[in-house]
Amino acid sequence: MGSRSGKRWSKSVLLYLFFMIAPLYWLAVLSLQPNTSSLARANLAPDPLSFENYAFIFSQQNWVDGFANAIIYVAINLLLTLVVSVPAAYAFSRYRFVGRDQAFFFVFVFRQIPTAILIIPLVQMFGAFNMIDTHLAVALAHCLFTVPISIWILEGFISSIPRELDETAAVDGYSHGAFLLRIMLPQIRTGIGVAAFFSFMFSWVELTIANVLTTVNAKPIGVVMRIVAEPLGQVHIGISSAASILMLFPGMILVWLMRRHLARGFSMGRVSQ
Repeated sequence: MGSRSGKRWSKSVLLYLFFMIAPLYWLAVLSLQPNTSSLARANLAPDPLSFENYAFIFSQQNWVDGFANAIIYVAINLLLTLVVSVPAAYAFSRYRFVGRDQAFFFVFVFRQIPTAILIIPLVQMFGAFNMIDTHLAVALAHCLFTVPISIWILEGFISSIPRELDETAAVDGYSHGAFLLRIMLPQIRTGIGVAAFFSFMFSWVELTIANVLTTVNAKPIGVVMRIVAEPLGQVHIGISSAASILMLFPGMILVWLMRRHLARGFSMGRVSQ
């Protein structure tokens, strides 16, 4: 009975991996062959093998700028999110104040608001400060969604650390700032890695706010993909596929660099609750 159940689970896992990997493989095939081949027939392997789609992307300044813009505002968002989330999570974890539970609840509930609902107030607010088409505007807008989830994650990690550590540091003469930087941050580095991962994923793939708040100078690559010139009415499947493959690399690099922290983080703190 156990062997049959194991075989069913193995088949389910293999089926899941197939449906997860197959679209990525097909995307890679489309990106490595000329656009004419993609429109003419479906190939299981690039036929003929060509890197012209990638060459086209790197030869177009607007595409290159799109990648750079996305990386810039995502990096700013990560920095701002962690700077705000760590002390906020520490306060929720260590202090008891009036309305603490309600405030913590509404911080997380705010994350559930659809991005489209906030477009009009965000445009009016950033427009009043002349921040439209800037990387900082997109990063700050994304913080509205990444900060709540980061606070929620980090609060769980901080709460798992005994309060005696705080008391010992106070006796040794550490200020709150020095304690957070020198003692607390190393202790919750796994939680910081998980929070950074979720913040990156949201900011990198979110295009609605980024499209509305940018016009030219800060347009991300996902938006540039939709406004690329299409001569003779052709559909540039190969070019779009190549751009999609390139958009996967930053996330893959981040996951690879943080793989140990993510593996531990997903089994600890708020992520496992």
